[in-house]
Amino acid sequence: MSRIISYQYDNDIQDGDAWIGSEASTGQTKQYTALAVADYLNINGKISLADQMTYRYVSTPGGKLGTMASPGNVGDTLFSSINNITISEQDLFPQNVVAFLQYLVNSDIIISKKGAISEFGHYKVSSYTANAGYAGFYDLVITYIGGSGSIRVDETYNVSNFVLASEGYTNFVFEQVAPAVVWTIAHNLGRFPSVSVVNNNDIGGYGSIEYIDNNNLTVTFSGGFSGKAYIN
Repeated sequence: MSRIISYQYDNDIQDGDAWIGSEASTGQTKQYTALAVADYLNINGKISLADQMTYRYVSTPGGKLGTMASPGNVGDTLFSSINNITISEQDLFPQNVVAFLQYLVNSDIIISKKGAISEFGHYKVSSYTANAGYAGFYDLVITYIGGSGSIRVDETYNVSNFVLASEGYTNFVFEQVAPAVVWTIAHNLGRFPSVSVVNNNDIGGYGSIEYIDNNNLTVTFSGGFSGKAYIN
């Protein structure tokens, strides 16, 4: 057999391409295709993204770690019919997701099928509490916003934080008609936005910005100033 270094490199990898390896349980030498390896990585959540969890959807809640189910919904279920999910505290990676899902309460999530992004459900998370009957599982109460298709038993799904682009780029324009040293601005954007200020001739101005909370801020100038503030 030739030395490995003598073989030609192939950067155009196809699904059917294969290489030789050892099976962990038996030590036997076997062939593994690129497609089989890709499926293994996807199905078992071995490629982790910062805000993504991977679960297998099952009919009955409280089974293995890395699973989720919708109590009261047996079999394949329309995404629009789901309003609660019993979900393991660990996903398929496995990684503990409790702190992250607690943080997402009152935020949006998307549940999408691996390899079929057009099968998905978009939801608002209302609550996330420990399940009373199944140790290591939590109840996720959700409200359907939109989506397409059904969630299918024994298929693998990504669960991710989700914000529509139209929601992510909301802005607010504040106009200060009378000159004032301090502008008090209630933008109600629910975050700490950037602020750009111009005078009545659309010439940029500079002030000291103080964020009162994620919906209110002030801009303080060295003297009375009128114009507009662009909040985004």
